[in-house]
Amino acid sequence: MQSLYNIYAVEQKELSLLNKIQYPEDLRKLQVDQLPQVCDELRQDIVQEVAVNPGHLASSLGVAEITVALHYVYNTPEDRIVWDVGHQAYGHKILTGRREQFCTNRKLGGIRPFPSPLESEYDTFACGHASNSVSAALGMAVAANGSGRKVVAVIGDGAMSGGLAFEGLNNVSSSPNDLLIILNDNNMSIDRSVGGMKQYLLNLSTNETYNALRFKASRWLYGKGVLNDDRRKGIIRLSNALKSAISQQQNIFEGMNIRYFGPFDGHDVKELVRILRQIKDMKGPKLLHLHTQKGHGYAPAEKDVTTWHAPGKFNPDTGERIVDRDPNKPQKYQNVFGHTLLELAEQNPKIVGVTPAMPTGCSMNIMMEKMPERTFDVGIAEGHAVTFSGGMAKDGLLPFCNIYSAFAQRAYDNIIHDVALLRLNVVFCLDRAGLVGEDGPTHHGAFDLAALRPIPNLTICSPLDEHELRRMMYTAQLPDKGPFVIRYPRGGGVLQDWRCPLEEIKVGTGRKLREGTDIAVLSIGPIGNNVTQAIEIIGREGAGARGREVAHYDMRFLKPIDEAILDEVGRKFKRVVTVENGVRNGGLGSAVLEWLNDHGYHPQVTRLGLPDTEFVEHGTVAELQHIVGIDAEGIARAILSDE
Repeated sequence: MQSLYNIYAVEQKELSLLNKIQYPEDLRKLQVDQLPQVCDELRQDIVQEVAVNPGHLASSLGVAEITVALHYVYNTPEDRIVWDVGHQAYGHKILTGRREQFCTNRKLGGIRPFPSPLESEYDTFACGHASNSVSAALGMAVAANGSGRKVVAVIGDGAMSGGLAFEGLNNVSSSPNDLLIILNDNNMSIDRSVGGMKQYLLNLSTNETYNALRFKASRWLYGKGVLNDDRRKGIIRLSNALKSAISQQQNIFEGMNIRYFGPFDGHDVKELVRILRQIKDMKGPKLLHLHTQKGHGYAPAEKDVTTWHAPGKFNPDTGERIVDRDPNKPQKYQNVFGHTLLELAEQNPKIVGVTPAMPTGCSMNIMMEKMPERTFDVGIAEGHAVTFSGGMAKDGLLPFCNIYSAFAQRAYDNIIHDVALLRLNVVFCLDRAGLVGEDGPTHHGAFDLAALRPIPNLTICSPLDEHELRRMMYTAQLPDKGPFVIRYPRGGGVLQDWRCPLEEIKVGTGRKLREGTDIAVLSIGPIGNNVTQAIEIIGREGAGARGREVAHYDMRFLKPIDEAILDEVGRKFKRVVTVENGVRNGGLGSAVLEWLNDHGYHPQVTRLGLPDTEFVEHGTVAELQHIVGIDAEGIARAILSDE
């Protein structure tokens, strides 16, 4: 006999609307009055899944109604929805044929952490980095070229502060298109949003009654033939001028000839459907401004949005997070950075901190709490963060500019033109360098070593452990060091006691960690700890008796590279293995090969690192290191190989 609980569970399953939805076409068969239930069930599904398979939570909870309304009104995938900051898109994945696979989200071989056209036709563009939706969607709108296909860009979570978003808006206003931009305004990125755009959106007081009345009037005028596309921009400009004169406030979007609607409640799904249906076929670019709450519908996430952006495992019923409280577990590199930065800033009054919207993620919040006047969160604007730091350095300050390695790619020209060219003393701390794990190819810090190595005036280094990180940070802030790059990985280090005296490391010097006579292994950064483990594996297998006495050099600096070590390696060894947690072409291995060749040494060199033939997908760091051969076992195999 079935238990009452099982009977209840069966009844609930039969009553569930979400269980009836495999694809958006199933959603569109429902009545509008049923959509609030779909939104509630969608939130519950996301909470239940993310509780046991950690990922991004609060952002997707905040856009449940937007997601449902868009797929209900628009004919996806023929119509295009372009997501910005793709951690908003978990609900989108569930509604587009991936609910059964959602338990594999971010796991090796499972569905991707962010929307990707390589995974689903419903995913229209890559969106691991912020602020690209408007530009990409405009390109699609132009490509539609009168075909009737609708294109919608959904931008939010602070992405409107990015420069690329403004570049896109500028082009939207001057190119013929029918693009709809949905501004998901939740006053957040990962931390609380900052800057003038945030304040502008908070203070934007466009009257909803006025918007509704104007829309009805425009539809009536279109129907009577009084208003047409040729006259539309002129009428919008006249309308804007009258409204500005009355309200003493200019709407920046309508000032760019982008028709503005809002702000509206982004959690009223039935109202969203009504609005979207009304503006769907309207000609010309449009912006729909929606107020939402990040974490909406799940009380713990509503109360502490930053923590619940990506909370790890938790009890979905109680909201209790399952946190590893092992007191012997090493600190994360980012925390060592944060505490050391504060320590240095207390000693050196010139030091300031700069981060593009990542104070908690990079632990600059530690200094921010103690010295708010000397720390700057510039929003999602990596290029500006670099040039802003350059300006401060030009006039005597010493900025520590902390950017995730993958995001620093967007500031490449700024690093060259605005810092390196003038040899300004900016310290770039590139967090999340190398393989980052479950966030996948949009977030792997794979290219920094190879990209930055050719740039004159840069010092580039990476610490083997937490003590070395502290010493490199101390060295970087000493006089006349110029632009200084320190890269370190995501996650925990290797030392339980990470504190050590702050001492200078001579720039351009490495160190020999282990003597050997047959094979030299040269590594840079924390991946050198895998080399140490690999040599231990070889020792346990008795490989030393087979002529495998392995020397290990921690290079520490990629630029300037330690030429004394390279000369020793060139003279003593016929086999050399280089190991780096970055692309193997252009980084440490390439630098070693170039120097040895230029100085007449020609040992057999094996370079280990990430491939440049394909992007490394998502999985745990350990799984990915194993796949690309830079885990301890892979390094040991390379050392023992005769090829």
